[in-house]
Amino acid sequence: MRKWLEINDWPIRYKLIAHFLLIGILPAVCLGLLIHYSVDRVLERQTTANTLQLIGKVNRSLEHYAASLQNITYIASGNPDVRRFLDGTEGQEAKVSDRYEIRHFLQTISTLYTEVAGILIVNSDGESISNELYAKEGHRLTLETWYEEAVKRDGIFTIVGRPEGRHVTSHVNYRDDEVISVARAVLDPDSQRVLGVVLIDLKLRVIAEELKNVRLGRNGYLMVIDDEGDPVYVPANLPAVGVSPDWFTGTSGSLFRDTEAGRIQFIYVKSPFTGWTTIGVFPVRESIHEMREIQFYIVSFVFLVCLFGITASYYLSRTISRPIGQLISFMHKAESGDLLTRFISERHDEIGMLGRSFNRMLYRINRLITLMEHKERQKREAELRSLQAHIRPHFLYNTLDTIQWMARSQGAEAAAEVAESLARLFRIGLSGGKDRIPLAEEFEHLESYLKIQKVRYRDKLNYAIRMEPGLDRHTVLKLILQPIVENAIYHGIKERRGPGTIEVDAFVRDGQLILRVKDDGAGMDDDRLAEVRQALDRVGRELDPEELMAEAETAAAGGSMDKNRGFGLINVHERLKLTFGGRYGLTIDSVRGEGTTVTVVHPALPPEAPDDSRKEVRA
Repeated sequence: MRKWLEINDWPIRYKLIAHFLLIGILPAVCLGLLIHYSVDRVLERQTTANTLQLIGKVNRSLEHYAASLQNITYIASGNPDVRRFLDGTEGQEAKVSDRYEIRHFLQTISTLYTEVAGILIVNSDGESISNELYAKEGHRLTLETWYEEAVKRDGIFTIVGRPEGRHVTSHVNYRDDEVISVARAVLDPDSQRVLGVVLIDLKLRVIAEELKNVRLGRNGYLMVIDDEGDPVYVPANLPAVGVSPDWFTGTSGSLFRDTEAGRIQFIYVKSPFTGWTTIGVFPVRESIHEMREIQFYIVSFVFLVCLFGITASYYLSRTISRPIGQLISFMHKAESGDLLTRFISERHDEIGMLGRSFNRMLYRINRLITLMEHKERQKREAELRSLQAHIRPHFLYNTLDTIQWMARSQGAEAAAEVAESLARLFRIGLSGGKDRIPLAEEFEHLESYLKIQKVRYRDKLNYAIRMEPGLDRHTVLKLILQPIVENAIYHGIKERRGPGTIEVDAFVRDGQLILRVKDDGAGMDDDRLAEVRQALDRVGRELDPEELMAEAETAAAGGSMDKNRGFGLINVHERLKLTFGGRYGLTIDSVRGEGTTVTVVHPALPPEAPDDSRKEVRA
């Protein structure tokens, strides 16, 4: 489990899928949540604003009805007949006719204002006149609560509320929850004495008619309460929600409360004229239809984005990881040794470039392996040629021993010495088939060769062989000095006038064994020196197998140089590089008329035994 928490250990396919999901699905989910939150807030504000606007219209309608009732009180108190009834100035004879006129007048008002359930006019003596209402026997109306409240308001229009507990009834016999009572005291304009009270009952059905078609969302509704918190109107088909007037502070607002019916949102507007509060009630558990529809679209959008994102991420990750997996399988084949496998694809992206680079790498590895095999074969062939060149003189070596014995037996010392040197030359050249010999034996072989040449050239040839102390046991490739000295004799000393000298030195510098052959012969001009150096340089370069084989054949045949001229140098140079690497080999310097110097750079192989003697041979 912990391994899966390490992202670096995940397969690239899973990384790509996770990456695509993060950049595709996560923003979509966040966008959906943001849209949901924003739309929810916007719709909530919009719903609140619309509800407040709707409640404001309802309040204006209720205030219109209340204002109509107030106007009726003014109209009724201004009627002359009503005025005489209130101030007691009507005569006994006119009392009957005046009261008839008053009732007729009140009936006319009820006809014009259908929302009026009844009008009752009471004077200060407790007498009353009405078109629909009448007092119960044995009860003085001036002692009624509604009468006293109207008197306290000094002529200000007052909404009394439900007619509960009053001693006034009507011919229609409305229930207490079917009407709302309003009252206003009539004052004497001069003395401000209360003359009486006008009581009007308002039918609640007009409020119900005003509010019954108002729906707030799917389950919201409107209700009206008075300033005491008593319900003025509650929809009959819905359960009433208990509210407190303390909840509704200010003229309007919105709040949430936990009730028995659940969590409810209340949006309210309070009428300053009537004192009633119109409230919009919304159950929070049931969102409005538009919000649910938007939620459905958001969820559908997020689902489709997730489905598309998962499918696209799987496809894209597969298109990227599959060629990488194929490339890995090809690499495994190459690791197991199958270097002929190739990544075949028409892709031009980074994977295609990587595959083509992989193919080029395998091609170069095959080239290098082929080149190494060819160099190894070339090295073996050079060793074989060297061995064959020394096997052939074996018979001569035995014959020379016989000639030397016969010359000494007959007193021919010079001939015996030459035969002895030649026999030693062949013996060291064979060296029992070994490829490396001590430096002392290499110098002994060179000395035997120079003695023979000394007999031939006499005073024309002089030589000196020097070696630093302790180098005689160092091992070197055999027969690396004799071809160089031979080249110095035939192309240097022989071509000059008068005697010449060849100097051979051996010393160690910077951890390398340096063998230097210097002559004061004819030397070479710049063109000839460049030709020889170019021949040596071609041996050191990494060529294709075909080119290297062609160079070797050219060198063996003499190349562009004179026949056999330079072949010994190239052979020694090639053997050193094939055996020890590109750091080692020959360098050549020459000046026309002054001589030639050939320097052999050979690894300083550990000596077999110390030797402090300094060996120098002169002739």
